[in-house]
Amino acid sequence: MEREENSSPPTGVFAEWSLAFWTLCSVILPVLITLWCSIQRSRRQVLRQDIFHKSKHDWHYTDLFGQPTYCCVCAQHILQGAFCNCCGLCVNEECLKKADKLFLCKEIMMRSDEVPTSMAHRWIRGNVPLCSYCVICKQQCGTQPKLCDYRCVWCQHIVHDECMQNSLKSEKCSFGEFRNLIVPPYYLSTINQMRKDKRIDYGKLASSYGKHWTPIIILANTRSGNNMGETLLGEFKILLNPVQVFDLSKISPSKALQLCTLLPYNSARVLVCGGDGTVGWVLDAIDEMKIKRQERHIPQVAILPLGTGNDLSNTLGWGAGYAGEVPAEQILRNVMEADGIKLDRWKVQIINKGYYNLRKLKVFTMNNYFSIGPDALMALNFHAHREKTPSLFSSRIINKAVYFFYGTKDCLVQECKDLNKKVELELDGERIELPNLEGIIVLNIGYWGGGCRLWEGMGDETYPLARYDDGLLEVAGVYGSFHCAQIQVKLANPVRLGRAHTVRLILKNSKMPMQVDGEPWAQGPCTVTITHKTHALMLYHSGEQTDDDVSSMSEQEHTREQTDEDV
Repeated sequence: MEREENSSPPTGVFAEWSLAFWTLCSVILPVLITLWCSIQRSRRQVLRQDIFHKSKHDWHYTDLFGQPTYCCVCAQHILQGAFCNCCGLCVNEECLKKADKLFLCKEIMMRSDEVPTSMAHRWIRGNVPLCSYCVICKQQCGTQPKLCDYRCVWCQHIVHDECMQNSLKSEKCSFGEFRNLIVPPYYLSTINQMRKDKRIDYGKLASSYGKHWTPIIILANTRSGNNMGETLLGEFKILLNPVQVFDLSKISPSKALQLCTLLPYNSARVLVCGGDGTVGWVLDAIDEMKIKRQERHIPQVAILPLGTGNDLSNTLGWGAGYAGEVPAEQILRNVMEADGIKLDRWKVQIINKGYYNLRKLKVFTMNNYFSIGPDALMALNFHAHREKTPSLFSSRIINKAVYFFYGTKDCLVQECKDLNKKVELELDGERIELPNLEGIIVLNIGYWGGGCRLWEGMGDETYPLARYDDGLLEVAGVYGSFHCAQIQVKLANPVRLGRAHTVRLILKNSKMPMQVDGEPWAQGPCTVTITHKTHALMLYHSGEQTDDDVSSMSEQEHTREQTDEDV
């Protein structure tokens, strides 16, 4: 009995050590496995990035394809892998190197010694768009659960495997629906050869491509609004020549627009994918082209609204915001159908009163509006918050919610009250007596504050919509942030102060928030003078007009008819 009692303690100690060992294993083993997986993942990522860097394809990796996808090399079904943003090639990660050897990407320029005037189709097998149809038999393609059917990377024509003939493989590519927007690779080769021979005849070149050839340049700001720029870049690279598509986070507009100098005179069109600030940036670059004596190459500008406010885009019929609801093909069709118009651009000159009466000069260019008061204060607070935590401002809805928060705050604080005592206003040299206002807004376009038709107003006091091409500025006042909110929901009208060719505003002795086209700052005593600067060539899309727009345009036409009858 004593021996049995003495032998029991070692068994208990062994059980405790065994429990501790397995507990330790259950904790450490998952940690080690996770660590090993992360190391392997990082190694694979480094190798993948090395292949991407050396490849001529514009590879992008995805963890999950949006539709049933098959590797173009091994023909196996894949859930994740790489796809080329230019030619649409999809491959498994293990087949990346083989894909580089087997498939050429879209050439932006022909490299042959002899400059051709046409090129054959470039066919890629499999992964055709959903609901696409064969150009030969007119039946639906891509219906079989395997790598099947062909797509031309230039004209986007789809052909069944059984409809593909030897004649199609050698047939000349017509560049499809968007032939009038695409810069063919052999065009750039022709320009290059002409520059070597020092004989560039744009008129002869333009005649060979037809009078309807209006090549487009895509300028996308991937940091604007809802961060859709990256997706749009890939979609446009597939539909167009990749040399026509630029990411403004990597290249400046002034450099990107030099492509216009390689195109026939007055033929180019530019689609700016971004907010009103991005549009202003591009228009400033176009003004630089005028300084460089490149007036003949100045393009017409269309807008795809990716920002928060998008008032200029709304005014020109391109909508209040883009969230992916319109396919890239339809966007290009809208640009092709758009009409050319002129947009007034204004010079905002601010002379600061410094120490010892020294004067400092600041100059801005205005496309939309200038304001001093509560709306500028909201914009200033918003920008300060966004600079601190930019990752939070990736959604248009969040951005507008932040604006609403600061507007509600100002309703209680009223930081801009008694503006009429701090400011003097002159319209075309005539002094204007100001009521008890908190803000003054100088308008060049019809929309303000993210879609509000400020000057037009509501009720029986409606005025014609502010025009963007009449050389006149509309000047309105607001009583505060709450009044701004009432105007935006059509419960109140602004205080219409007048219209003028030149606006002069004197800030006497205090610091006030100001903004030009959504770019705010805090301004001390100064004199602000707004005068006409130049015109910008823009594209107007009538397809985005609302019922209010149609009624407003009809009212303007009726007013013009009455004026003509009186004359």
